[in-house]
Amino acid sequence: MADNRKETERAELHRTIWGIANDLRGSVDGWDFKQYVLGMLFYRYISENLDLYISRGEHEAGNKDFSYARLSDKEAKAVKDDIVREKGFFIRPSQLFRNVLDKANKDNTDLNEKLAKIFKEIEASALGTESEDDFKGLFDDIDVNSNKLGATVSKRNEMLVKLMNGIASMDLGSGGWSDNAIDAFGDAYEYLMAMYASNAGKSGGEYYTPQEVSELLTKITLVGRKTVNKVYDPACGSGSLLLKFAKILGTDKVRQGFFGQEINITTYNLCRINMFLHDVGYDKFSIKLGDTLTDPKHWDDEPFEAIVSNPPYSIKWEGDDNPLLINDQRFAPAGVLAPKGKADLAFIMHSLSWLATNGTAAIVCFPGIMYRGGAEQKIRKYLVDNNYIDCIIQLPDNLFFGTSIATCIMVLKKGKAENKTLFIDASKECVKVTNSNKLSPENISHILAVLPAARKR
Repeated sequence: MADNRKETERAELHRTIWGIANDLRGSVDGWDFKQYVLGMLFYRYISENLDLYISRGEHEAGNKDFSYARLSDKEAKAVKDDIVREKGFFIRPSQLFRNVLDKANKDNTDLNEKLAKIFKEIEASALGTESEDDFKGLFDDIDVNSNKLGATVSKRNEMLVKLMNGIASMDLGSGGWSDNAIDAFGDAYEYLMAMYASNAGKSGGEYYTPQEVSELLTKITLVGRKTVNKVYDPACGSGSLLLKFAKILGTDKVRQGFFGQEINITTYNLCRINMFLHDVGYDKFSIKLGDTLTDPKHWDDEPFEAIVSNPPYSIKWEGDDNPLLINDQRFAPAGVLAPKGKADLAFIMHSLSWLATNGTAAIVCFPGIMYRGGAEQKIRKYLVDNNYIDCIIQLPDNLFFGTSIATCIMVLKKGKAENKTLFIDASKECVKVTNSNKLSPENISHILAVLPAARKR
């Protein structure tokens, strides 16, 4: 009964989101506009999360009539430092989503200016603290003064009020202030990402791995495990792969947290927002901006027990144009660098280098890296000769947004007991959904059952 209720609530939530997106899309490209929808959803989430945290604490202390949202800003200032230490950020009562919207529904004349100021103050509240990097620039992609929202200030403010009311209308769980509302925020995020990716073709698919593929990759690294130390994605996009560990294991079972790096600043911001929307606290994740291959940010955090990734396919990188890279400890063991026009195996070598001796990496690969010659052939030989490839899994075609090509998964391990590589043909393990293919729970179970680690248990 509870599952049926949850599915009904989820379906209703998805219908609401679809309606908001259609109402607001107008002349704004859907893939661009998602930043406004997701950004405002995030603003609502952290407002309600903070209000709940403070109000619940007071209620438990016996202060039954207390409401943080009804405090004056002056009264709230007294607890600011304590709140930033606990939550990583601070929002004044007058700046909470609900209070701002209540005023804007009466007079939205300067809503754009108010929101710009609020977003800056939220980010500034973390300056000089441990959470500074997690909040810095987080609202940069929510340009409340953009012409995309309207040609005049008046039109922009009308659109912002419409957007805020749409976000406010979302039913984020029958639990109200209970913890299951957090799942609804996360589910709303995932639905929006999937919706925009499927409608944006390649531009959307670059940033989004279908949830079923994320689940398969995650479960591959978790065979035989109930907990994991640290998880890592070197090309983390919006973070969906990392967050599958939270969904499957529970956040507390990822003991030392979630680590990732992303080169695209918009997607980097979305990833940090996604962490918060899935109730991963600022002290439980480290998402960094930059080029993982030439400027990796987590030297002090490796190695990782679980690595999952869907890196960009065959992109250009510096390769042997950079004389330092051949001596980089991540790439040097193979004796050759991945070609400048095809960085796929550079991501593989990076992941292998940062993989713990007892860990597993599961990485989505384009089929070309399995048969191309030259430097790529030499790197493949290095991986096979040193017994690092546990198995290669051929996936069905048409699984990913933006490409119909059949991809595969390379599973890496260190310290394998057997000097063998298993090849799994899972090209028929899918169900047809409209014009695409999808992995069903049964398909995922079939693939996992034949993994070397699963057969040894």
